[in-house]
Amino acid sequence: MSELRDTAMNVKAWPFEEARRILKRYEKAPPEKGYVLFETGYGPSGLPHIGTFGEVLRTTMIRRAFEAISDIPTRLICFSDDLDGMRKVPGNVPQQDMLQEHLQKPLTSVPDPFGTHDSFGDHNNAMLRRFLDTFGFDYEFYSATEFYGSGQFDAILKRAVDKYDDIMAIMLKSLREERRQTYSIFLPIHPETGRVLYVPMKHVDRENYTITFDDEDGKEWTLPVTGGNVKLQWKPDFGARWAALEVDFEMYGKDHSTNTPIYDGICRKLGVKAPEHFTYELFLDDQGQKISKSSGNGISIDEWLSYASTESLSYFMFLKPKTAKRLYFDVIPKAMDEYHQQLRAYHGQDLKAQLNNPVWHIHAGDVPESKMVVPFSMLLNLASAAGAEDKDAMWGFIRRYAPDATPETHADLDQAAGFAVKYYEDFVKPTKTFRAPDAKERAAMEDLAARLRAFDGVADDETLQSLVFAVGKEHEFDPLRDWFKALYEVLLGQSQGPRFGGFIALYGVAETVTLIEAGLAGKMG
Repeated sequence: MSELRDTAMNVKAWPFEEARRILKRYEKAPPEKGYVLFETGYGPSGLPHIGTFGEVLRTTMIRRAFEAISDIPTRLICFSDDLDGMRKVPGNVPQQDMLQEHLQKPLTSVPDPFGTHDSFGDHNNAMLRRFLDTFGFDYEFYSATEFYGSGQFDAILKRAVDKYDDIMAIMLKSLREERRQTYSIFLPIHPETGRVLYVPMKHVDRENYTITFDDEDGKEWTLPVTGGNVKLQWKPDFGARWAALEVDFEMYGKDHSTNTPIYDGICRKLGVKAPEHFTYELFLDDQGQKISKSSGNGISIDEWLSYASTESLSYFMFLKPKTAKRLYFDVIPKAMDEYHQQLRAYHGQDLKAQLNNPVWHIHAGDVPESKMVVPFSMLLNLASAAGAEDKDAMWGFIRRYAPDATPETHADLDQAAGFAVKYYEDFVKPTKTFRAPDAKERAAMEDLAARLRAFDGVADDETLQSLVFAVGKEHEFDPLRDWFKALYEVLLGQSQGPRFGGFIALYGVAETVTLIEAGLAGKMG
């Protein structure tokens, strides 16, 4: 066994823990199908959101961890339930009235309100694939419409007819009494209206594999369960899809967790071993509400990528997947800086620490060097103090701080400088609130300005931080963080900020003196 594989079998990073569970399925013999299958599901009832991306990313991380500990080939299928009936019109799309006319039709039969694709389902599928492709995911896309219509699902649908009573028994246990009276695992698609019908079955024919039902007008119909004439209710569909594809692993949000015994039970009734699964906590918006693709709250993937790198988003997704997290614009700077901290640490770590480091999982072991010689939080404060309107203005300061850095040699820093200007303009600038210093703070700031005017040493982070620290101590700030808080509030218009010595080194000693003078004169607001 290689050193990598041997070490990976013992690290605690959650993707490796999940990978070892999957490997245990095949400790006696490899899969007959010749590969391990990972699946993620997508309900295209609304525009794909960042949580959908997170599901594919995290599954990919587990897949890569699995490949580090096993030679069994792997596949990843992203399955879109686009045959689902549109139960309500999403609030964040155009042509609401037009969509209202197509309620209960499969999403791939609903016209595209954006006018760019053959259907609303096709549009949302394309959106999903576009942003998955942005990140270079290795996946195969499956459409439920094609899966049902092409006959790929027919064998399992026939088996569902054979096991109809057993599967119904699993489902009926989970339903309220009034729902039980009309429930069926099969949803016929009306031959004339094209709507997905929620109607009770009059007869399920095990010889001919047909179902008989009355539509909403009382007309009786008999349809084959095969060929895309019928779809399964979503819970039975989940388990049946696992059986049809022989899925080995699927993760889903906490809101699905109570259904796990149902999904597993149906899969087993259909004669296939249920997959391993992983339940993650949900993402919340700035108000603490669950992010929903139909309401469009929270932050979209395109919005995140307007202000930070793809890797910073991947880093955020890696962290504590079983803990609910606010996913809003204010988490972006921290994610950017922590990602680069981990990147810098990686190359000095032993193999075990590297395999536990988030960046191994973000880059599938091919981890680049960080060229971020200035933290993102510092770039934000530079943009604030300098009033920078583009990254070229930022580079004027960066070159003085790091003479060897250029946009060409430090591409991640160049990209981050552009992000910082945009983030500052959109989120920091509108909320800046400057205040006047009190007498004690004024005296200390005047002292700091005087010492900086007289400063003729090497303007590095530590030397300048010690100087600022000494001023705070001599003016008897206790705790000392009150001194730094005063500097941030008076000079930068915010309650938190960077290590101030590092800020001075980047912004410039003379420029900082000018900034202090403006703050003391009340000219910052």
